[in-house]
Amino acid sequence: MVVSEKTLKWGLCLYPPLLFQRIWIKRFHKGFRGVDVKIAKSLFNKNYNGSIFGGTIYAATDPFYAILFDQLLQRQGFKVRVWLKSASIQYLKPGRSNLYFTVLITDDMLNEAVEALNTTGKFVKAYPMEITNSTGELCATVMNEVYVRNLHQGEESRIAY
Repeated sequence: MVVSEKTLKWGLCLYPPLLFQRIWIKRFHKGFRGVDVKIAKSLFNKNYNGSIFGGTIYAATDPFYAILFDQLLQRQGFKVRVWLKSASIQYLKPGRSNLYFTVLITDDMLNEAVEALNTTGKFVKAYPMEITNSTGELCATVMNEVYVRNLHQGEESRIAY
């Protein structure tokens, strides 16, 4: 489904798995070329040690490469199915304050996906993410592997993230 940046921002902010873990989309960049995300530390996502629960950090990084690629490719006329194929995370420092990260899709990344979809019908690639605290210190690194494929004729158009 093709939607505006503002509509998707509010839809995701109110989506219960993100809302209750205090994962907040600050903004989608113009044309879905990126997204800025905040993980607010709260009673709902604080662990025994007083830092943000690792599962919240991991969950926060899950949907964004898939969402961005989906929106960008649909706007180029592709009918695709996109999801996160795999992910790995390294916790480097406890998240004792709010955490932040930005995901960006460059022209090279998008062109590589378009070329793969036009030649092989699918695109699989891992991209890094860095999660920082309020003072800019690196707290976690994540590798998200996105999977994109053209939908076969006759298959229902359902979006899976």
